[in-house]
Amino acid sequence: MTAAALGNVFRTPHYGNDIFLQMDQIGFGSLPIVILTGFFTGAVMALQMARALADYGQVGKTGEVVSITLVRELGPVLTALMVSGRNSSGIASELGSMKVTEQIDAMRALGTDPIKKLVTPRVIAAAVVVPLLTIISDFVGIFGGFIVARFELNLEGGQYWATVWQSLVLKDVTQGLLKPFLFSFAISLVGCYYGLRTTGGTEGVGRATTNAVVVASVLIFILTFFVTQIFVNQANT
Repeated sequence: MTAAALGNVFRTPHYGNDIFLQMDQIGFGSLPIVILTGFFTGAVMALQMARALADYGQVGKTGEVVSITLVRELGPVLTALMVSGRNSSGIASELGSMKVTEQIDAMRALGTDPIKKLVTPRVIAAAVVVPLLTIISDFVGIFGGFIVARFELNLEGGQYWATVWQSLVLKDVTQGLLKPFLFSFAISLVGCYYGLRTTGGTEGVGRATTNAVVVASVLIFILTFFVTQIFVNQANT
């Protein structure tokens, strides 16, 4: 299924309307929870890191720690988990319902490829919007850290933002964008896979939804480990 879905990216028709519809559902639909998660993650990071940095008299480095942690790890992972919880389950339940009601069989009978019509648009849409959601989450999280630093830690705003931007290098940004791009495939493909193999009526739809969320979440942690290991090994060479 993965090979067919990715191969369809380079074959017509592309079902552009379906792609934009999925971008709206996956991207815009996930925006509120991504913003909330990002903001409070940054705020909590600032509070916790400031306590640790205070032992070394380096509270002024709070912005640096928050930005690096969010951009490299927490921003991509938490965003992907939120999107996965909302969309892997949604995709699995939607396609699972179509499967048990024989809509997919009818689609094949009419000569339409279900993979091209149902899976590929979701894969493309997720690959576009998940990195964009991660960028928004990172920025909102850094802003949440700024609110805490300014009003709880009494740091100057200019000092906070200066340490934020000075601490980030191209490798951090590359790592922070590569991860959500890879996560997007886990989110979309896992949801589609369990949706298309649903059996057993409405009870099977529930099982497919649960399995999709669990497997996608585990894959996100596995992928982030290997990607981080690659970048750490490059930094040590």
